[in-house]
Amino acid sequence: MIETRDLTKKYGELFAVKSLNLKLDKGDVFGFIGPNGAGKTTTMRILATLLNPSWGEAYVCGQSIYKNPKEIRRSIGYMPDFFGVYDDMKVIEYLEFFAACYRIKGPARRKVCDDVLELVDLGYKRDAFVTSLSRGMTQRLGLARVLLHDPQVLLLDEPASGLDPRARIEIRGLLKELRGMGKTIMVSSHILPELADICNKVGIIERGELLVNSDVADVMRQVRSSIVLKIQVSGEIDRACKLLSDHPSVERIETSPTGEISVVLRPEIVEYSELPTMLIGAGFQLKLFKPEEINLETAFMELTKGITA
Repeated sequence: MIETRDLTKKYGELFAVKSLNLKLDKGDVFGFIGPNGAGKTTTMRILATLLNPSWGEAYVCGQSIYKNPKEIRRSIGYMPDFFGVYDDMKVIEYLEFFAACYRIKGPARRKVCDDVLELVDLGYKRDAFVTSLSRGMTQRLGLARVLLHDPQVLLLDEPASGLDPRARIEIRGLLKELRGMGKTIMVSSHILPELADICNKVGIIERGELLVNSDVADVMRQVRSSIVLKIQVSGEIDRACKLLSDHPSVERIETSPTGEISVVLRPEIVEYSELPTMLIGAGFQLKLFKPEEINLETAFMELTKGITA
């Protein structure tokens, strides 16, 4: 659905995007991660055919950005990080105006507008003026606008930028719903937790260069060299620590002031079912026993160590 080959945008001596190679398949949700100024917006503007690259090629829905920009625009929904709205219009009028621009006519236009309003949970605001909407509602209205023509590909540039925590959660929920509808989504953000639970692929860009481009699971595996277990027991913590540290699968252990034991297994160890059995057999009750989860933020810091400084 999206493919780039050595895509490059240069301003003078500055590379905004440098030799970018991406490939997204139908149904992929691609988290485009990087600090402000890393090249995320430039890449999306090129894919949306709003900006010409210096060189390289890009295809969206099988169409070249050079040869068929009009076909691409019919197939995508592009939501920039900041967009203007017509304050003197009601919400339904705003959507009907853009539906008319997409040449959706007659009763179908009203139905499409009502459907996208329900999808973004703004049906109750259909007759409110756009100027009365909160920032979060305005973002959802912007998302409704790009969904009017049922695009196959969504390019969402910082959709949760500037939103309060509740509004960010609502946007994440909406993105999960769109993922369930089979949309191919490229969503950028510099706030990593926003993307961790909605993406199956992730790209990390810094100074125009793509440092990481992989499945989320593969990224996590790259970061995790050893399994770390979090354990809490009732009883003598020192005795539990001694038992664990003497086990041949364990490389080292650490304890926290709250009594939680962190057990780092040897790199080659992937099976650890003997450990809870051993503790229970020694008379301990397990209050907690689980592998430590690696989040996207930890992965970003590990994979870009020494590169983004």
